[in-house]
Amino acid sequence: MHSRGEAAEAVRVAKIRRNVTWELLAEAMGRPPVWATAALLGRHPLTSAEAQAAGSLLGLEPEVVQALQLPPVRDDASGTFPADPTLYRFYEVLRLYGPALKELIHEQCGDGIMSAVNFRLDVRRVPDPAGDRVVVVLDGKFLPYQW
Repeated sequence: MHSRGEAAEAVRVAKIRRNVTWELLAEAMGRPPVWATAALLGRHPLTSAEAQAAGSLLGLEPEVVQALQLPPVRDDASGTFPADPTLYRFYEVLRLYGPALKELIHEQCGDGIMSAVNFRLDVRRVPDPAGDRVVVVLDGKFLPYQW
């Protein structure tokens, strides 16, 4: 049996070997691209059908397909910031703009939080004369605090 981490690495290797895109995998799984990518990297549970669809497209061993269905690992408990520049930038954005986002959510919606469970996420590239832009949309349900 493989771990979720080993299964994720097997997915990444097979994806390159077979020249398969995340978009194509998501389509085969019947899921949005960001969700499917996160799931195949170990952040969400896959149903048997989703794991089989990805496994078939990637030519994964049955043990890897089975490992994709294990409970997810959603956090790095180290408490440190990632060294990868792309991931670090998201931490940087939240450190810089997090308090402002919180204030705006409270002002516009009331006392509560944005759900990360009832949540949608999209990433796209937008051409721009000054250099292409990366647009990330976080779309979470508002959850008012219950007192």
